[in-house]
Amino acid sequence: MPNAKVLESKKAVVDALTSKVKEASSVVFVDYKGITVAQDTELRKQFREAGVDYAVVKNTLTTFAAKNAGYDFSEVLNGTTAMASTTGDPIAPARIVCEFAKKNKNVLKIKGGFVEGSVLSVEQLQGFGELPSKDALIAQVLGTFLAPISALAFCLDQIRQQKEGPAPAEEAPAEA
Repeated sequence: MPNAKVLESKKAVVDALTSKVKEASSVVFVDYKGITVAQDTELRKQFREAGVDYAVVKNTLTTFAAKNAGYDFSEVLNGTTAMASTTGDPIAPARIVCEFAKKNKNVLKIKGGFVEGSVLSVEQLQGFGELPSKDALIAQVLGTFLAPISALAFCLDQIRQQKEGPAPAEEAPAEA
C-alpha cells in the first residue's frame, strides 16, 4: 500500500493532467520509442514554437486524467507515451508529429487523441497532419478572394493604357 505522501503527489499529477486535457483544443498521444536525444530536442523545439505542450506521461495517471475529463484512452495508453496538447491551433500537434515522422524515418507514431472535443482515429489524426496550419489556410482563402479583384484591376489598367495610347518616350538627356 503506497503511503499518503505518494498518493497525494499522484493525485496532484492527475489533477494537473485533467485540467490540461479539459482546457486543450486538441491532444495527441504519441509513441516515441526509438527517438534519439537530438531528434527529441528538435521535436520539442518545433512544439514550443507552435505553442504546443509536449511531455512524456505515465499511462495509468493519464488514463485517470482522461476519464476525469470525459475521454477513454485506456486502449491506446500503453507502452512509451508522450502527450502533445494545445489550446491554440487544434491541428498543430498532429501536423508537427506527422511532419517529424516523415523527416525522421517514422520514429514517432500517433496512438490516438482528440480535436475540438471529438475523439479521432489514428488515420483521422494523420489526415489532420497533412493539412497546413490554421494561419496558412486563412491566407489561402484570402488569396482566393483577392484573385478576382486583382484580375479586375489588371484588366482595368490594360483598358486605361489602351485608351491613353502608348506611353510617351522619355527624353534622352542632351549631350554637350
